[in-house]
Amino acid sequence: MKQALIRFATRRPRLVYTLTLLLVGLLAAQIPRIVIDNDPENMLAADQPQRVFHNQIEQRFELHDVIVVGMVNETDPAGIYNPESLAALQRLSSEILALEGVVAPDLMSLAEADNISQGEAGQIRFEWLMKQAPTTRKAAADLRARIDRLPLLLDTLVSADGRAAAVYVPINSKELSYTLSREILAVTETLGVDDDFYVTGLPVAEDTFGHEMFVQMAISAPLAGLMIFFLMWYFFRSVVLVLAPMIVAMVTVIVTMGLLIGTGFTVHIMSSMIPIFLMPIAVVDSVHIMSEFADRYDGKRDASAVIADVVSHLFRPMLFTSLTTTVGFASLLLTPIPPVQVFGGFVAVGVMLAFLATIVFIPAYVVRLEPRRLAVLKVHKTGDAADAPLARALRNGGRFAFRHGKLIAGAAVLLLAVSVAGILRIEINDNPVRWFKESHRIRVADAVLNEHFAGTYDAFLVLDSEPSGQAGDLFERAPGLLQRASLAGAEVSQARQILESRGNDSAFFGRLMAAVDDALFAAPAAAAAPLEELLELSGEAQTESKYFQRPEALALIEGLQSALIDSGGVGKTNALPDVVKVVNRELHGGSAADYVVPDSVAGVAQSLLQYQSSHRPQDLWHMVTPDYRSTAIWVQLRSGDNKDMSRVTAAIDDYLAAHPLPAGVSARWAGKTYINVVWQSEMVAGMLSSLLGAFVVVFVMMSLLFRSLRFGLLAMLPLTVTIVGVYGLVGWMGKDYDMPIAVLSSLTLGLSVDFAIHFLERMRELYRRHGDWREAARLVFEEPARAISRNAVVIAFGFTPLFLAPLMPYVTVGAFMAAIMILSGLATLMLLPAVISLMPNRLFRPTAGASSAGGHPSHVPGV
Repeated sequence: MKQALIRFATRRPRLVYTLTLLLVGLLAAQIPRIVIDNDPENMLAADQPQRVFHNQIEQRFELHDVIVVGMVNETDPAGIYNPESLAALQRLSSEILALEGVVAPDLMSLAEADNISQGEAGQIRFEWLMKQAPTTRKAAADLRARIDRLPLLLDTLVSADGRAAAVYVPINSKELSYTLSREILAVTETLGVDDDFYVTGLPVAEDTFGHEMFVQMAISAPLAGLMIFFLMWYFFRSVVLVLAPMIVAMVTVIVTMGLLIGTGFTVHIMSSMIPIFLMPIAVVDSVHIMSEFADRYDGKRDASAVIADVVSHLFRPMLFTSLTTTVGFASLLLTPIPPVQVFGGFVAVGVMLAFLATIVFIPAYVVRLEPRRLAVLKVHKTGDAADAPLARALRNGGRFAFRHGKLIAGAAVLLLAVSVAGILRIEINDNPVRWFKESHRIRVADAVLNEHFAGTYDAFLVLDSEPSGQAGDLFERAPGLLQRASLAGAEVSQARQILESRGNDSAFFGRLMAAVDDALFAAPAAAAAPLEELLELSGEAQTESKYFQRPEALALIEGLQSALIDSGGVGKTNALPDVVKVVNRELHGGSAADYVVPDSVAGVAQSLLQYQSSHRPQDLWHMVTPDYRSTAIWVQLRSGDNKDMSRVTAAIDDYLAAHPLPAGVSARWAGKTYINVVWQSEMVAGMLSSLLGAFVVVFVMMSLLFRSLRFGLLAMLPLTVTIVGVYGLVGWMGKDYDMPIAVLSSLTLGLSVDFAIHFLERMRELYRRHGDWREAARLVFEEPARAISRNAVVIAFGFTPLFLAPLMPYVTVGAFMAAIMILSGLATLMLLPAVISLMPNRLFRPTAGASSAGGHPSHVPGV
């Protein structure tokens, strides 16, 4: 197959061009069909239990994704409590309500909030808090006094220090976040006040990242390609020749992305980075070919013969480097994260496509070049191969490595030990807001608003109850009571039919009570007693079914709220007891002593009934279901970091272990901040298992490639040192183990073994040719070492433009590329020779005529 492909490439170059153009054209035509997915929630499978529960909770409590708009005044002595700022806030709220995609009834703002105050005896008054902005400072101060009595608003809609106000903007779809955030910012620019405005929130961060991600893909990838182009031109001094690897890279990226989109996959945050990953992989093999071709071509032999020899010579190591890289990325298919599976699968396809394109297109391209174009290589080679600074440095480095094997091996062991210590310092953590640089407007808004408010990140602790007791008594006694009433002449068929439906929610008991009441109205006196008894039992069962109207249930919630605050990661909680206490206070004396939960079910029910007379009765159903069987504690966090959310959930686990929930009551988490923890945890576990599995597979492949267990182990040394070293560096730098860092482990595995394969394969070949491992050691630091070092330099420096991107995953990829190439290159060119020098006779069997006495390379001139 190898020779057939080479003959096809060198003899039918025009056909290769035509087929390449057809393939690119066909799949490039699929790219306009792109469907973008910016939602990190899709990192979890649609049927993943926590995600399913989260979606159920959003529907149950009619919760929406929320954009948080902040308004800060640091100059006025009264903060935002001045007529100008409050007028701007009122106008801002009004204009946001008019934006398409905003869930207007649920918008939270001082301009849309109720003031709860005492009314007539046994009643309270609900008035708009700020339907019209105050026009005097005294009126503004009075507004502040009213707000200070409303704990539900403090540190949520207005900061306790009075310096900031917030508008919570619920939206119909998270995909509208970016567009709406831009429209809201445009509104703030027309308000004509000196207050500072900020827009943040997880939906905004995620959707904004999605939009900027594709902008960066269109900027950073070409910039990286341009840098790689200039670096290769520096090495080969031929623009025309260097175009070939760049064409291979572009073909690989276009075909892979076209295939992904054409097969119906959405382009997620993960798969958007496929071009960045494929570009260096597609270039690596081309650089090896170009390097050896440049060294071999002397203008005397036909270029087609030289390129055929070079490709034939490099085919085996290039095939295995491609296969090992493919294994590294294909291992991501084992993770439980769908976008990671898509990413890993298509990068794996792209790697093998790059290999095929390299061995077919590069020879076809070289064959079509005019002799005058190739003459540049001959001129450049005269002063490059033997005398260039890089060549001299590599020879000196090779001598040092072979002569000081113990020293280098000891240094490697020390590096591994230090790196392991660094790995133990790594914290698993992620936060979509931190995907932006600190200077980004979303990061700035996040820092400012979380300093002033209780937190712009939310989670929900959901409590569910199952009825017991009175409901069971009702179902046991009701058939007999209906039978007695029927025998006494009452018409009870409707009541019997409802009872047989065997419901146990509040609506069921209401229907049953209505049917019994109808029967009682028309029943003879003899049937009244059993029907009245059934009516009383139904009422008691209905009251019992409303578990979260009980004072003891609200006390349970208050205990959880205190535990949440005590966890240290929560700025504030809002829950059903907060509503009940405020209403109860205003129903009574209005003093702090009345700010308590009533001690009876009737008292709680009265408070909640009064609240439903407000302008925003729907707010109650965001906290509790109408049957009062399920309730949600809204938890505001100042940090969206997974480690902080995990700390809160751990604190609640400890609290519930010490204070078990009553029988029939359960607690579960929901909310975006919590879901991010779930997918991060699954990703880390999946990445670790896939990396370990791929590591074993690569070792087996190395042993098969070299047909030697010893050489297989030797080939794994640079890979091991690179993986441990890079992640150790991550730990010592204090960088969190986040999504980009986790996924880059596959790139580390794939690229780190590349150089080792080429180094060992070429040295074994040189040994077979010369019969002396020391001569092979000298020659391997000629063209083979130059190809390896050129590759390392091209990729390491080629991706430095990514450092300028405003998105941290791109910066991380650039830094990782550099670290991987530098460390794996050094490990290959220094550690491998060092280890070989410690046991040459175990790796290379002496051949006839080769001396075996002088085992150490320092005994050999030139090494």
